[in-house]
Amino acid sequence: MSASMPMVPARAVIRSTDSPRTTRGSAPVVRRLTPSDHARLGLAARTALPPREQAQLVLPSQRRDPVALLEEQARSRIPELVPVRHGRMTVSPFAFLCGNAAGMATDLAVAPVSGLGVQLCGDAHLANFGVFGTAGRRRLLFDVNDFDETMAGPWEWDVKRLAVSLAVAGRCNGFGRKERRKCVLEAVHRYRLAIAEFGTMHALDVWYARADVDDVSTMLRAKMGSSRRKNSGQALPKARGSESLKSFAKLIEMTDDGVRIKADPPLLVPIADYLPDPAREELEAGIKDLLNLYRRSLPTERRVLFDQFEVVDLARTVVGVSSVGTRSWIVLLRGRDDGDPLLLQVKEAGPSVLKAKVPTALRQRPAPRNDGERVVAGQRLMQVTGDIFLGWRRTEGIDGQARDFYVRQLRDMKGAAVVHKMDPAGMTMYGQLCAWTLARAHARSGDRIALATYLGGDDAFPEAMAEYAEAYADQNERDYQVFMNAVQSGRLEVETGL
Repeated sequence: MSASMPMVPARAVIRSTDSPRTTRGSAPVVRRLTPSDHARLGLAARTALPPREQAQLVLPSQRRDPVALLEEQARSRIPELVPVRHGRMTVSPFAFLCGNAAGMATDLAVAPVSGLGVQLCGDAHLANFGVFGTAGRRRLLFDVNDFDETMAGPWEWDVKRLAVSLAVAGRCNGFGRKERRKCVLEAVHRYRLAIAEFGTMHALDVWYARADVDDVSTMLRAKMGSSRRKNSGQALPKARGSESLKSFAKLIEMTDDGVRIKADPPLLVPIADYLPDPAREELEAGIKDLLNLYRRSLPTERRVLFDQFEVVDLARTVVGVSSVGTRSWIVLLRGRDDGDPLLLQVKEAGPSVLKAKVPTALRQRPAPRNDGERVVAGQRLMQVTGDIFLGWRRTEGIDGQARDFYVRQLRDMKGAAVVHKMDPAGMTMYGQLCAWTLARAHARSGDRIALATYLGGDDAFPEAMAEYAEAYADQNERDYQVFMNAVQSGRLEVETGL
């Protein structure tokens, strides 16, 4: 997953809060920390909060009802889609955990942290990693694939979210306690070793480090016993069959008017079926205006490519679990002819569930201008190979409300693992892959030397996370039961099977 790298640590620029700026002429000069300085910061953090102490589950003294949090989120979402979101969360405690990012963020906010910051995924559970095609579509890479909650913040929050998701998914898959503990230990151990390795590497080497899917698959299969290889292999991410035209066949069809988006209500509703005239025409015009303005967020060469396409159809779509009910559109564009399609997703970017929870000292400065820019900037910082059409825009909807959106390609060589089919061996390997990927993303934005020093050369932190993950999995089951009681009592409306 990484090439042989020289053992010389990179230099890093310290923030103005770490040391004073000096001025040479009219240009400010920022003193750079030496590797020893970075290590001292990590040692100080380790002294202030020993890794072993992060095992404790700390919850708010007046913890909010998880159902009340979901009801609060529902107020800003499309009303008829909220039952779909709740229905998806009923499937299992793992599905509930995935949809309850706000609840876990509230709990994380009161726990002590080391004070070392990174660009967070913000929702780093197992299902939010996947496969992507490189820009030239020649290789497949494994990476983080969800950035709706991304923010600068404490690195521990992402690691805890990943560790808890392993414990919860293991329970749902029928693993014993020892098997779940091994999954978490091995994943966090891999995170620690990866951070240690990145701490010795040059900045450019860290930036270009990547997990190639072919190499990953070979490595994983080599480590699995032959009796487990078949079932575990089913859990490996696949995307070869998701290339542009093959995946588009499920979403588009040829009509008398040319290529159009297929209807699959309520998950995919073409605009012709969604709104009557003249509201439909107003929304179509609004989306086209948004795309015309969004193109300004693209580099010049991408604008040239984007301008070769024209909008031919539009549909409302439902995505994920936590995002269900937010405004999301599929836009079908056509290049030279109907055989040259491009599908873009225009997705609402609301405030991160981590907003106002991140310690003041770790917040990004200057802050992004809006949430669309926040998502795009976070994705570009954390992913090795970005979406060439990734961009953002704030716009006013037909209801007069200003909202933030980001735009990305839809299903262009993408794939994900099937968590519920994993056996212990498969989940252990997959957890290690996710942990390495998360460490790489954190190393791109954070102080990797300080973080490596904090984690140290022992398994104090992995063992702490194994304890934390089990304790939070217990809490998640209690929250899931409260949620299911609300469903059964009729407090929450659900629509299942979608």
